[in-house]
Amino acid sequence: MALGLPPLNFKPQCSSTSTFSSSSTSYRPAVILPVNSPCGLGNNTGDYKKLEFTLQEYGVPTVVAKVSRIDWLRNAAGLVDPNYWKGTLQPRPVLDWYLKRVDDAVQEAEELAQGGKLSVIGHSAGGWLARVYMEEFGLSHISLLLSLGTPHLPPPKGLPGVIDQTRGLLYYVQQHCKKAVYTPELKYVCIAGRYLQGTRFVNDSKVAVESMATIDDDQQVSDVAVVKNKTDSTPVSTTFQARFVGQGYKQVCGEADVWGDGVVPEVSAHLEGALNISLDGVYHSPVGSDDVSRPWYGSPAVVEQWIHHLLN
Repeated sequence: MALGLPPLNFKPQCSSTSTFSSSSTSYRPAVILPVNSPCGLGNNTGDYKKLEFTLQEYGVPTVVAKVSRIDWLRNAAGLVDPNYWKGTLQPRPVLDWYLKRVDDAVQEAEELAQGGKLSVIGHSAGGWLARVYMEEFGLSHISLLLSLGTPHLPPPKGLPGVIDQTRGLLYYVQQHCKKAVYTPELKYVCIAGRYLQGTRFVNDSKVAVESMATIDDDQQVSDVAVVKNKTDSTPVSTTFQARFVGQGYKQVCGEADVWGDGVVPEVSAHLEGALNISLDGVYHSPVGSDDVSRPWYGSPAVVEQWIHHLLN
C-alpha cells in the first residue's frame, strides 16, 4: 500500500564536486546500461565515461556495457517483423544483441564482485531493458536496479496523436516482467528528473497525470514512492521549447503539460512498488548536459543524491 507522507524534494547543488573517499565504505560493483531515448537507442559507451569515473571516485567498481552508436542500427531488424507494425513487438530476438552486451558486462562485474552481488544502473530505456535482462537471464546476482530517467510505463492506448515509440515493447515489459517490489534482497529505485514542464500547443481541459504517494527515503518500503514538492518548482513559461518538449512528453505518457527531464515525463519514470525519487533541475542525457547549468543524472552533484543506494 502506498504511504502518504510529507514529500521529499531533492535539490542538487550543481556547483559541487564529488571528493568522497570510500576507505570506510563498501559499494557493490555496478553495471551501467547505456541508452538515451525512451524507445531504446542513441548513446554509446563513451557517453558514460564521466559517470564511470565519478562512481570509481566513490570506490564503486564499474563496468559499462559496450555499445556503439552504429550498433543501434541492428534494431532496424524489427521493421521486418509484422508485430512492429501492429505495435506488438517483443524484445527477442530483435534486442538479443543488446542483452548479450549486458550479459557480457554483468559477467565482467561478477568477477569484480568476487561472489558478492551487483547493482545495475539503467539510463533511459536501459532501465526497462534491465528488467527484460533480469527476466531472461535471472536476477540472483543482482541486488539493486537503479533506473535514471527510464520510461517504465507504456503510453495510454487510444489517444489521438499518441504513438507508442517502442512499438509494443513496453506493453510486453509491463505484462511479462516481474513486478517491482522493493525488498532488502532486491531493491528497485527509480529516479526522475524535473528539468522542464511541458505545455500544450493549444489550451484545453487537462486530465491530470499524478505521481504516486510519498515516503521518506530512509523508511522501510515495499510499494512506495518518493516524489517532489510541486510548489517549490519554477512555474512553467509558455515557450516554444516547453511546447516542443510537451509534445515529446505526450508521446510517452499521453499528456503534454507535465514535468519531466526534457525527454521522459516524471510520472513515466516512476514504477509502482519501487522507491521513487524526483530530483529538481535534472536533465535527461549526458549529451547536451552541463554539470553546472544543465546537470544530468550522472553529474557529480546529482550522483551525490543517489550514490548511497549502491552501498552493500
